[in-house]
Amino acid sequence: MTMSERRTRPLSRGRRFDLRATAMSFALIAAALIAAGLAVRALAGVVQRRPVWGVVLLCVAVAAVLAHGRRRRRLSAARIARRAGEALEQATTTALDALDAPAPAPAPSAPAAPTGPYGEGALHTADAPGVPGVPDYDALSPEEFEEAIAALCVRDGCSDVRVVGGAGDLGADVVGLSPGGHRLVIQCKRYGDDNKVGSQDLQRFGGTCFTVHEADVALVVTTSDFTAPAREYAEQCGITCVDRGGLLAWSADPARRPWAAGTGGADA
Repeated sequence: MTMSERRTRPLSRGRRFDLRATAMSFALIAAALIAAGLAVRALAGVVQRRPVWGVVLLCVAVAAVLAHGRRRRRLSAARIARRAGEALEQATTTALDALDAPAPAPAPSAPAAPTGPYGEGALHTADAPGVPGVPDYDALSPEEFEEAIAALCVRDGCSDVRVVGGAGDLGADVVGLSPGGHRLVIQCKRYGDDNKVGSQDLQRFGGTCFTVHEADVALVVTTSDFTAPAREYAEQCGITCVDRGGLLAWSADPARRPWAAGTGGADA
């Protein structure tokens, strides 16, 4: 009895190992890792200079990974590394382009009015009440008052005018040379109406204005007034007192320059 021979299916052969394809895959992975390393290095510099870009690039990378993860088909390790490197490289290029872009030019501002110790701002702060064109000295700080007096000296032809008031000034607040070449030493007292300049103030100034500062003309200018003993001492020592009325008159009329009295009319 003969038996029929059963046909059997040939065993399916597995896929042959391809050394060339494997080597190419590893080469692509290495290239992608190198590109990723360079991108991360560049990103580190960008983040250090502008941290906001670090947050932006991180969001871009996360979004790219999530978008690729939603695809149905499974990606190979080489493809994932390659696309991650491309995404990082593109993000780095965008960040570097943003850094290289020129910053917007600031909007032009209106030119400021000239100010400073001897500029127009030192004189024209505000008109004194009832005296148009004369600064309101009561609204100035002691330092601004010194600058305003220096500005008056410059206006009336004095040279080498300097504000030297401060700690250790030894009584001198403003110094300069009159138009006739006489050395001026001025002490400024921005006092209120109820605070007059006393004899002690004059004595302290009188002890330094001539011997230390070598004044030819010594002036004490105040927004207030002088006591009778102070005026008496000033007359004995040759110090010119300029009270509130004299200051307003000088401010309104350059011909009322107070050092003229101390120079015998030579600087009138």
